[in-house]
Amino acid sequence: MILDLSAISQKYVEDCEVCCNPIEISFGVENGEVIDFYAKTLEE
Repeated sequence: MILDLSAISQKYVEDCEVCCNPIEISFGVENGEVIDFYAKTLEE
C-alpha cells in the first residue's frame, strides 16, 4: 500500500489487495512521517 504523505490526515476506502473486500484506511502525518494508522474492514 502506498500512502500519500503530502496531507496532514487522510481517510478513504479502497479494495484489499488480497481479498478484494473494501477497507477503510485513515492515517495522520507529522513532519513527513506517519504518526497513526487505522484500517477497518467494511461489511457489505
